[in-house]
Amino acid sequence: MVDQERKDDNKDLRNKIASWSPELKAGSVPGELPHAGEGMDRKLKKRRFPPRRIAAIGFVTMFIGAILYQIFFGDHTAKLNVQKERITISMVKQGLFQEFIPARGTVLPILTIYLDALEGGRVEEIFLEGGTMVEQGDPILKLSNSELELRVMTQEASLFEQINSMENTRILLETQAINRQQNLINIEHEIQRAKREFDKNEELMKRELISRKLFEESRDDHKFALKRYKFMMQTVRQDSLYRQGQVAQLEASVRKLQLNLEAVKRNLDNLVLKAPVRGQLTSLNADIGELKGKGQRLGQIDVLDGYKLRAQIDEFYIQRISGGQEASYEYSDQVYKLNIKKVYPEVLNGQFEVDLEFSSGTPHDIRRGQTLHIRLALGDLTEAMLLPRGGFYQVTGGNWVFLVDPSESEAIRRPVRIGRQNPEYFEVLEGLENGERVVTSSYDNYEEIEKLILK
Repeated sequence: MVDQERKDDNKDLRNKIASWSPELKAGSVPGELPHAGEGMDRKLKKRRFPPRRIAAIGFVTMFIGAILYQIFFGDHTAKLNVQKERITISMVKQGLFQEFIPARGTVLPILTIYLDALEGGRVEEIFLEGGTMVEQGDPILKLSNSELELRVMTQEASLFEQINSMENTRILLETQAINRQQNLINIEHEIQRAKREFDKNEELMKRELISRKLFEESRDDHKFALKRYKFMMQTVRQDSLYRQGQVAQLEASVRKLQLNLEAVKRNLDNLVLKAPVRGQLTSLNADIGELKGKGQRLGQIDVLDGYKLRAQIDEFYIQRISGGQEASYEYSDQVYKLNIKKVYPEVLNGQFEVDLEFSSGTPHDIRRGQTLHIRLALGDLTEAMLLPRGGFYQVTGGNWVFLVDPSESEAIRRPVRIGRQNPEYFEVLEGLENGERVVTSSYDNYEEIEKLILK
């Protein structure tokens, strides 16, 4: 009964569908099973690969193939898109390279003479003011020191007394020498008289006109006179040598005392401060009535015949700086050469100082205290491959750069080797050729990047 009802329902459904589309026939409804005993119904075969499934399988196959291609054959380098206007691109070129460091030098006079108080005292008079041009020997100021003046007078009196005493001693020696000469003359006269007497008595003795006693007495007188003369000659000779030594010592002592006397007088002269050289009195630290101690700085004179520079250099270069090294200063399209004249080895706050002098003329309008920017050469000019400096070095340490391709569409990482450097260029030892272009701006965000895509 139930089966009959089901058959009737299916029949009614087929009739409705047939009325909607005449092309549909009984048994053509998908999924409907034909009923036994109905000749007008037929069985439809189910397709194994319908178009929709084929399309899905093809899409999945292509997707997997693309993934596999990327895994095995694709470009896996780390890339980054960069705007060209935000980076700096520089060209590598062949040229002359010189290693140098920039430095700032302060202009100083070629020579500065400091004025110190040789004797202490009270400032009594000021003859010149600071900033005045002076000639050698010009008085600048005068000090007064009553104690020094009294001491100098006492020393002068003592020295004069010693000089007079030495002069008296020298006069006494001269007098003694004169007396010796006079005695020698007297003895010579006695010898002549005794000889005449002896010769006369000898002739008379031969004639037996005088006694032998008288003859012998005259002979003895003559011999005695000769002995006295010989003794006196030895005495005079010894006295002469002694006197010469004494006189030489006295004269030396007198000269020394006179020098001491001049030195004592100079102590008074030192109370007047005079210009030791020609130049400009750039400073004078004194006021009327002010007390100044011995050795105290009173001022300075600058010799304006030329100028020098005093520059401060980082202690990192102390082993590479020596006298005679060249430097240059550029002003108004003209280059002025300098040479290091003195190196101060003392290091303060990580820097040491050097003095440089102009060797090819001095700029006419520089002034004392002015600061000049100079280039201090650390080596000679040599031919090298040059790369302009940039912020890339702080990240790479000169071990690699981004090389821009000819189309400027990308920049690829390339290893290089950097040698010497100056504030303008790096010396390229390996990795780059003349005419190639390199990204030289900062690489702060590119450390892990292999390729830059330039937009």
